[in-house]
Amino acid sequence: MITKELVIIGGGPAGMSAAVAAFDAGVRDLLIIERDVKLGGILRQCIHNGFGLHRFGEELSGPEYAYRYEKMVAEREIPVKLNTMVLDITSDKVITATNSTDGVFQIKAKAVILAMGCRERPRGALAISGTRPAGILTAGTAQKLVNMKGCMPGKNVVILGSGDIGLIMARRMTLEGAKVHAVCELMPYSGGLARNIEQCLHDFDIPLYLSTTVVGIEGKEHLEAVTVAQVDDKRRPIPGTFRRIECDTLLLSVGLIPENELTKQAGLTLSPVTNGAPVDQDRMTDIEGIYSCGNVLHVHDLVDYVPEEAAIAGKSAAAYIKGDYSPAEAIPVKTDGKVRYTVPQKLTTRDEARLFFRVANIFRNVRIFVKDGENEIFSLKKIKVAPGEMESITLKKEVMEKLSGGELYIGMEVGE
Repeated sequence: MITKELVIIGGGPAGMSAAVAAFDAGVRDLLIIERDVKLGGILRQCIHNGFGLHRFGEELSGPEYAYRYEKMVAEREIPVKLNTMVLDITSDKVITATNSTDGVFQIKAKAVILAMGCRERPRGALAISGTRPAGILTAGTAQKLVNMKGCMPGKNVVILGSGDIGLIMARRMTLEGAKVHAVCELMPYSGGLARNIEQCLHDFDIPLYLSTTVVGIEGKEHLEAVTVAQVDDKRRPIPGTFRRIECDTLLLSVGLIPENELTKQAGLTLSPVTNGAPVDQDRMTDIEGIYSCGNVLHVHDLVDYVPEEAAIAGKSAAAYIKGDYSPAEAIPVKTDGKVRYTVPQKLTTRDEARLFFRVANIFRNVRIFVKDGENEIFSLKKIKVAPGEMESITLKKEVMEKLSGGELYIGMEVGE
């Protein structure tokens, strides 16, 4: 059995950033395992710009952004196993993997960083009646076909879901000559960034229909049309609002799911809200020495947050490997209904902590507050918050050192 101090599972921006941070913190016996033919993850097919404004202070395409981290990995000569699938991970950090060169092999690691990313929710997860013709794809699959394979899936398009991938593909398909008839969103608000709604839909006169979903599919061999309908506040189709749209392509952008099968195999429980493993501010899970970061932990809207979070995991794993890990008693972080979740879900040190969170709806004129028991220790006012855009607050070290050790509570007051 091979032994390693640190194994990073996943070679996207999270995995590469974690590896670089661990290396810079003194870990040399480490390995990145990536199932694809190249490092970079989903960024390789995201040829649009808009990446890197926060991290690098300039606008990059996805491949350019990924290359920045590939170069860092190469400069440090960090070992990488490509075309390698991890089959299993145990709670005592034994990893079983396979590839065409080594066959099936095992690695015993002192620490593991989970950075497997996320996947799209498929049609099978949706209750849409009708046949199963060709022409129904996830937005990410269509993105790969168009951007990496040079293939157009169709010319008359309807998009279900207004997540960022769906919005970006509405623009991309239009630029390639297709007609995007509608972007339909089940919720009364878009799940994408405001800038993507403006740049991908409004700039191209593509209609966005909120509180609307696809209720029927027509076509035997190939998609011929879909039926859409408005929904009520319980997400049920409203009679009299049904409308048929002829199309040959239906793209699904109906949510991302963290790739946490390995996380569950390791014996970790998942949050029912984030679908990721609960972590502390070092991104350590409930199993000592196993860390989680990036989209496998919770789905991010901006890629720049991913390497930032992964660097925390990498640096923390290095400290754990070197024996510098001495956690305090965990302080759980709770939220109200308006704040859906926070990451981290607990605090185990008294250093400065940045808490990321998402809200449950679009709210205006809000005051976000943090309470230590009954004592309010932080507040922040914002004009608007939305589910599609992740928020964050930072608790300074001097605040953290004064925590009572009970429970932190993040809530939100909404003004008129």
